[in-house]
Amino acid sequence: MMRKSVLFFGFLLVFLGLALPGTQGRIISRCELVKILRKHGFEGFEGTTVADWVCLVQHESGYNTKAFHNNGASRDYGIFQINSQYWCDDGKTRGSKNACHIHCSKLQDNIEDSIRCAKKIAREAHGLSPWYGWRDHCKGRNLRSYVRGC
Repeated sequence: MMRKSVLFFGFLLVFLGLALPGTQGRIISRCELVKILRKHGFEGFEGTTVADWVCLVQHESGYNTKAFHNNGASRDYGIFQINSQYWCDDGKTRGSKNACHIHCSKLQDNIEDSIRCAKKIAREAHGLSPWYGWRDHCKGRNLRSYVRGC
């Protein structure tokens, strides 16, 4: 009897894992991200390098397209951890400016939308200073290892 219960529980876990793929984000490999960023013109964009962006993504979201962080009054969404107070509308953040004119959930579903919004942020800031992950872990450092081998 105990063995059947364990088997049933195991099958249930497998079923739920297959039935709910959207609950976990897609982890983009470092080299895949480098390729995507190069394709979308990030090298030299607003004085940044692809290595800057890869370092930012590693420290903001761990390369997870579905990353989410609750800050209390606002939330950060997607691979670039774009904030709902200024850049997207999540329907929860009071006074959201929604400067990217997008629902925040799109930033977790479509990397193209995330790229457009991240570039808008960097363009307005003339760099990557809005991202704490970049300021705290990447700014002023040798970042060649983030693109090495890609």
